[in-house]
Amino acid sequence: MTKKADIGMIGLAVMGENLSLNMENKGFTVAVWNYETEVVDKFVTGRGTGKKFIPTHTLEELVQAIERPRKIMMMIRAGNPVDSVIENITPLLDKGDILIDGGNSNYFDTIRRYELLKAKGIHFVGSGVSGGEEGALNGPSLMPGGANEAWKEIKPVFQGIAAKLEDGTPCCDWVGESGAGHFVKMVHNGIEYGDMQLITEAYHLMREVLHLSADELSEVFAEWNTGELNSYLIEISSEIFKHKDADGKPLVDKILDRAGQKGTGKWTVNTALDMGIPLTLISESVFARALSAQKDERVVASTILKGSATTIAPEKKQFLDALKNALYASKIISYAQGYALLREAAKEYNWNLNYGGIALMWRGGCIIRSAFLGKINEAYINNPALQNLLLDPFFTDKINTAQAGWRSVVAAAVTAGIPVPALSSALAYYDGYRTANLPSNLLQAQRDYFGAHTYERTDKPRGEAFHTNWTGHGGSTSSTTYNV
Repeated sequence: MTKKADIGMIGLAVMGENLSLNMENKGFTVAVWNYETEVVDKFVTGRGTGKKFIPTHTLEELVQAIERPRKIMMMIRAGNPVDSVIENITPLLDKGDILIDGGNSNYFDTIRRYELLKAKGIHFVGSGVSGGEEGALNGPSLMPGGANEAWKEIKPVFQGIAAKLEDGTPCCDWVGESGAGHFVKMVHNGIEYGDMQLITEAYHLMREVLHLSADELSEVFAEWNTGELNSYLIEISSEIFKHKDADGKPLVDKILDRAGQKGTGKWTVNTALDMGIPLTLISESVFARALSAQKDERVVASTILKGSATTIAPEKKQFLDALKNALYASKIISYAQGYALLREAAKEYNWNLNYGGIALMWRGGCIIRSAFLGKINEAYINNPALQNLLLDPFFTDKINTAQAGWRSVVAAAVTAGIPVPALSSALAYYDGYRTANLPSNLLQAQRDYFGAHTYERTDKPRGEAFHTNWTGHGGSTSSTTYNV
């Protein structure tokens, strides 16, 4: 009798194909299916030649080819295609079978699908997958969440193919119920937006203030990658600056300054707004991409709008040291804000998130992997109830040490007229978070003046609402007190 597959894969684009090869390489037999049957045939006679793949041309064939309880992973475009596959494959599955969505689905959709399939006795898992093409093939970071019953079944496969830390710990663990896996991946992607924007701002300053060449920029990033800023994104930035075009000139200088985005950063920002979490750095990173997309308008504006008339010429080493500190401090802020959003979601959806474990999942395989994440894990081991990363002794010390350089870099950028929305918003958040008395008392007075929205008093118990008849003819009736 022909051996059945350990797992099925739906979708053989870049990620699905490479994950399938990764699974097979780790000893698992994989049944594969794609909407276009010729894609299946091309794969099993190409990169999959001689390997343990079972090609299938219909969903019925796919389901029949997998050992029970069936484990089937979808690596397809988020949105309607996922719902379409679920609708078509659900009648073919048995109770206890497991359906996994490994795409970048919105966590709201994952919650909905989890509930839909739970009612049918099918275990649904929404899993974040990070690491791109290389990670999928050699070891990604995986963030599964959904039906708890599914974890013991998929754990050998997921932890088998995941990236491993130096001690062999897999960059994969169970995140939580319902949409927790895709929520964590969404926050991961938001932090990725922040990291990338911070790096581009550092590059912009080095280019415009220090006038460094591409080769010099490569050297700076390579040096930074040997210390506290060690990370995948710093590493590849160094490699990018070294890459030459056919004419021998730096390729990066020929790339149009118009950034794209697929939406996960926007989801992170929208969710933060809905939950009332100040995700300022990541928000600015999303808006920076939107501003970059207005290329034609910016070109026209550059000929009309004047910038700073002040030029600066800082000492090179001193400025680079300050910039390094600014980048590191802002990176701390990015993660502090991201983790604040995770904490709020855990309360909102009653998820028992392992914050230190999430950091370990991001230590290898994924786009934001860095040595920095180990310190986040330590912070939550030391204090699982930590409210904000800035309050952990390690990060408090680091940001106190870095802030002089951080402030000088932001001041220099403003003086020179160079936009640094992420670096500056990170500093503004830091100063706001450490300020005991913000000017919001005036804001509340204004709201009460024009809308009778009430206010609290410093000399009365918290939660007690007051209203003042500011004009003398407004009456004593107040508006309903609520927070959005």
